[in-house]
Amino acid sequence: MPENILFVCVENAGRSQMAEAFFRKFAPNQFNVSSAGTIPSSQLNPIVIQVMKEIGIDMTNQQPKLLSDAMVDDSFKIINMRCMDKELCPSLFVKDVIDWSISDPKEESLDNVREIRDKIRLEVMNLIQSLDGNS
Repeated sequence: MPENILFVCVENAGRSQMAEAFFRKFAPNQFNVSSAGTIPSSQLNPIVIQVMKEIGIDMTNQQPKLLSDAMVDDSFKIINMRCMDKELCPSLFVKDVIDWSISDPKEESLDNVREIRDKIRLEVMNLIQSLDGNS
């Protein structure tokens, strides 16, 4: 049975969506991956879609999703992008959560969003490598 990996941020419109897309592209098949937000946006950040398309990842069909207790309970690993506010992210304080502390791309310049994308890709690759080591 595949293990569930969950990426979480507030709006699920940028960081956690990029992490999900990278994990889906590079991770072995023994994992299910998803992302969610505590207060999901109505749509993905268009600049995030653009910078991911620049490196060959199409996110146009991804939609922000609401984080649920079931998602948290059913996850093998939960990665928090930087939502450390107990009011916005209460479910993240019930379980051991990995915090990457990645800046929100919202209202950032194109170059800054590219830097955020590249940092997320590096973190995802490190996560995949650590999971491979635990297999």
